[in-house]
Amino acid sequence: MLLLFPDGSSFATGAMPYQYIPVIPTESANRIILRVEVGGISIQTVVDTGAPYAIFPPSVARFGGFNPAVILGRERMLIRGMRLDGSIDRIPIKLVASLGDNLDVMATVFVPDSEDMWGDFPAFIGLGGVLDRIRFAVDPNEDMFYFGSLASTI
Repeated sequence: MLLLFPDGSSFATGAMPYQYIPVIPTESANRIILRVEVGGISIQTVVDTGAPYAIFPPSVARFGGFNPAVILGRERMLIRGMRLDGSIDRIPIKLVASLGDNLDVMATVFVPDSEDMWGDFPAFIGLGGVLDRIRFAVDPNEDMFYFGSLASTI
């Protein structure tokens, strides 16, 4: 157990290092960057607590089994100054622990229709659809992201 509640139950059961860097070279603001697995492929994601969903480009979403013929719905989102149409779906992702245990999360994901429009933007993990389904903590002194299941361990 990595982080505990006062009663001794687990808050976090896994932890991974993160990078605190700009998302793209032309930006000056640092962001928390995590590596997660989608369909067994490791990808870089930006933690965005203002995002209503995870946001994956189509090429990444396909690793997780995304099929545009079978989706939950359609939406238009404003992402980094662009209005993009896309699909909402559920895709399994894995937080890979360097300490403790990995955590599988069924993420609600927005997938833009166009890979070309997406360009070189990274994938995003939003508060909605991912982070609101787990316990998490950030240690900026050690650049560690702690995570655990919301399910009770008692």
